[in-house]
Amino acid sequence: MAFPAKYPSLNAMEMTDEAKQTLIRVLRVAFPHADFPDGPYVRTAEKILIAADEETWFRVALIQGLLSLDQLSDGDFCALDDDSALKVLRRVESTEFFGFVRRTAVLNLYDDVEVWETLGYEGPSFDKGGYINRGFNDLDWLPEPRIVYPEDEPLPELGGGAMRVGSGSSAGDDSTNQPAPQSADMGEVKK
Repeated sequence: MAFPAKYPSLNAMEMTDEAKQTLIRVLRVAFPHADFPDGPYVRTAEKILIAADEETWFRVALIQGLLSLDQLSDGDFCALDDDSALKVLRRVESTEFFGFVRRTAVLNLYDDVEVWETLGYEGPSFDKGGYINRGFNDLDWLPEPRIVYPEDEPLPELGGGAMRVGSGSSAGDDSTNQPAPQSADMGEVKK
């Protein structure tokens, strides 16, 4: 529910096409993906505008934030190259304006079906029976994992110089990272 502002002029504020283009540019710079088409950014900007229209505070923060971007960029934020535009956004990243844009964009940009297709995400699978029978193990771009490492070879995830420490399990099962009974014995506790 949108509550009217104390000053009627704030209720009448509307976003111009120039402001919408600036917002789309903000999204492109803040969430840079070269492979993303314009559609997801435009739809995300529209959702931000809808959310801002529902709350006077966010509408004022959005309008003021977009105006400040032009001021900080000497006139036209959209004309800046990506590096310069990112520097301007870094200057406003702690503002209510940027927080509102970031929160709304994260929830909506990556929930766009066109983005899913670009990233290779097949979407939710609950209604299709889950992932078990639908490509659960279809990561063909990853190498096959090594399950057993020789005792004298350093473990890759720990870096050079780290050597394997045996689990000390009495059953000889080295498949767990849980401590063996003798290493978990803490001795007698005295008061």
